Amino acid sequence: MAAIKFDFTSCYEYYDSQFEYEDFVPERESTFLSETCEDILRVIFKNTCAEKVSKTKVVQFPDPVKLLTTIRKGVSKTLPVTPKFIIFNKSIMAKHPNIELNTTSIFKSKSDMTKTLNTEKACREHLEKLRWDGKPICPHCGSQRENHYKINTRGEFRGRYKCKDCRLPFSVTVGTIFEKSQIPLQKWFEAIFYFVLGKKGVSSVELHRAIGVTQKSAWFMLSRIRNSVGNRMDFEFDDITQVDETYVGGKNKNRSKHKKVANTQGRSGETKTVVFGMLSQGLVHTKVIKNAEKDTLQPIIKSKVKKGSVLVSDGWSGYSGLNRDYDHKIIKHSHGIFKKGPYHTNGIEGFWSLLKRGIIGVYHYVSPKHLYLYCDEFSYRYNIRKLSLGEQFNLTLINSDERLTYRDLISDW
Repeated sequence: MAAIKFDFTSCYEYYDSQFEYEDFVPERESTFLSETCEDILRVIFKNTCAEKVSKTKVVQFPDPVKLLTTIRKGVSKTLPVTPKFIIFNKSIMAKHPNIELNTTSIFKSKSDMTKTLNTEKACREHLEKLRWDGKPICPHCGSQRENHYKINTRGEFRGRYKCKDCRLPFSVTVGTIFEKSQIPLQKWFEAIFYFVLGKKGVSSVELHRAIGVTQKSAWFMLSRIRNSVGNRMDFEFDDITQVDETYVGGKNKNRSKHKKVANTQGRSGETKTVVFGMLSQGLVHTKVIKNAEKDTLQPIIKSKVKKGSVLVSDGWSGYSGLNRDYDHKIIKHSHGIFKKGPYHTNGIEGFWSLLKRGIIGVYHYVSPKHLYLYCDEFSYRYNIRKLSLGEQFNLTLINSDERLTYRDLISDW
């Protein structure tokens, strides 16, 4: 067993930087040294407890795991393990750019995948190869070793390890959407393959018939996958950027007589939800917003698009005034103009057509509460469309590291 010791030097330096001794023991005359221990303790007690308690400083101790060091050679630390911005590249994983996409099998079809990954062990080893590439990473402390302790269950190794640094058990599913799930990995893998296979998505009713789970479980599985692939990292568009907004919701003429709402046509947000989108260099970013007014749209644009870039929009008044920070190109659709030289908004409008065809033809109805998850789904699938089907499957597996609980999914805003 490797010897483990505390790095007390860094520990003391941390405490010295956070702790001001003068606040507890004031400066005294030289006679202070000749006083008894009882007098010294009385002074300390008076300055800490007898006076205002609000002035007492709270010392926050550092994580003890980060103070652990080992004398064994060949140990690499990856603290902290945090996802990075999605980089859509054929050879680089999205949230973990140090892991290559082709470290394991790339399947050409679903039948090829189910034929190869036909056992729970095969699925687990495929996931370990993608996420760890031969060196298990402890999700608790970030320690990466080849020789973590292996835990046998009834004399058989089932993928559970014990960290040599923090001594906590873990497996490849900890911290992922598969953690504490009673559904086998084989069915999870099939669900992910259906998720990337359908251009316009897959409904929970169709999925529960295909993989043999209840419709409620299928809906929860799809919601977890959508939540894990959603892009929440900061980034900045610096090329020609198309911006546009759309309204998601049923048409008033298609409602029954007692459900019709007057004056809800066009840009009315009374019965529809507004979604704002930006597209640049083949990558799209969407955001569900409360309205399409100037005060709502422009802060999002300024936070995501680099100043001085070319910005292309239609003639909506919410985009007025952007020419002060951008090279703003306005395509006036109301005048029958849909292209001005190389500038147009056909790209983002083509994405809106995919989103709405999926909602109308596959899902039929999406509540405003969960609409952002469906927008993340279609954005993700649109952004990885140039990858092969097997690469999309592996990419989604490696990105499935944001676990969503059922309570958080159904909770009110």
